[in-house]
Amino acid sequence: MKIDNYKIGNVYPVFIIAELSANHNGSIETAIETIRAAKRAGADCIKLQTYTADTITIDSDKDDFLIKGTIWEGQNLYKLYQEAYTPWEWHEELFRVAKEEGLISFSSPFDKTAVDFLENLNVPAYKIASLEITDIPLIEYVASKGKPVIISTGIAEEEDIELAIDACKRMGNNDIVLLKCTTSYPAPIEEANMCMVKDLAERYNVISGLSDHTMGATVPIVATVFGAKVIEKHFILDRSIGGPDASFSMNEEEFTAMVKAVREAESAIGIVDYKLTEKQAQGKDFSRSLYVVQDIKAGDIITEENVRSVRPGFGLHPKYFNDILGEKVNADLEKGDALKWDCIVKK
Repeated sequence: MKIDNYKIGNVYPVFIIAELSANHNGSIETAIETIRAAKRAGADCIKLQTYTADTITIDSDKDDFLIKGTIWEGQNLYKLYQEAYTPWEWHEELFRVAKEEGLISFSSPFDKTAVDFLENLNVPAYKIASLEITDIPLIEYVASKGKPVIISTGIAEEEDIELAIDACKRMGNNDIVLLKCTTSYPAPIEEANMCMVKDLAERYNVISGLSDHTMGATVPIVATVFGAKVIEKHFILDRSIGGPDASFSMNEEEFTAMVKAVREAESAIGIVDYKLTEKQAQGKDFSRSLYVVQDIKAGDIITEENVRSVRPGFGLHPKYFNDILGEKVNADLEKGDALKWDCIVKK
């Protein structure tokens, strides 16, 4: 699978997305500087969210529209999204800046008008947010555009995931990425459940990854070990500027450290290979082998007292120890001599 010029899959580096979300705090200048900071921090991509308060909810003061049980406790949905949305007239400029910085950029649409708008901007992929995984008509419309679809599974049960995948495939789109996500802000690390990253890939035969709301780099590192090929984190210039998503977003220093840790984890995973590298082979010099530990005269018999398995590794392999016990040596040998086959009387 490719998103723009970036190849995504088992043999390719993890695709790291910096999520801008509401972290522009109503300022396009802040949004632009955040994109540049994301590049400095090592992100491969900057992602926006494309909605207005009217395309994502309705203006109502009924109790159903008051947020409960989250960091936005008591806020009205419509008013929250009025504060958090990224003005559509900014998108073209933000995508231009991202391209200038060498970052891939795309967005999460929340209705068909957002998809149409983003199509006009020629985005290379789409992201379906966790809470939209049940919006099958939206997923079908996104998938119909023939571009990779990245889907967060934060609120999804098995049926929800299956319905979303089926929606993509009905539209002839098999370029699907499923992201394990814990829809909690910030998310408790003990609820990360990173073994799901591997299971999502195997169970649904897709590329899998992580959309992370935990604090720190631990969960992205573990996700990488479990095979995540896409990692998304909310990114902010400085949490002190505030905003709806500030409390669970990484700043530049933290994001940089996370990227470094993920890249190191990728290097550490390696491949299944029992052959030793040149450095590892050198280490065998310090392994065990058979050495003379008491002076021996020519004709003497090898015993457990005069020959032992010790470090380093320049003598006979220890596997021959029982074979050479009771054999005679053909020359005078000193303590510290490596025992070799040519020291032993041939039968």
